Amino acid sequence: MRKPIKSSGFTPPANRALGSERRTVAFAELVASLALAMSTLVAATVVSVGIARADVAGNIIDNEGGVFAIALVLGLLFIGMGGLTILSLPHHHHKKTHG
Repeated sequence: MRKPIKSSGFTPPANRALGSERRTVAFAELVASLALAMSTLVAATVVSVGIARADVAGNIIDNEGGVFAIALVLGLLFIGMGGLTILSLPHHHHKKTHG
């Protein structure tokens, strides 16, 4: 029976050090990051166009401006808390293997 894979993604298998593939792995990570950023921008654009066409924001702000302001402040607060959480995470230093 085969052993289960302990790690997945762009990391090499545990029993083999990453050698000449380092540049290929870095390029794959860069492409994946750029694709994620582009798809996020496309999704944000589509949602923005949908909101603009529906004119939902104008109806909400006209009728219940206070609730909209509270929701906006809470959303910004959650975004800030998420950023602070990411910044407070411990940094992992990778050990260099000499072989």
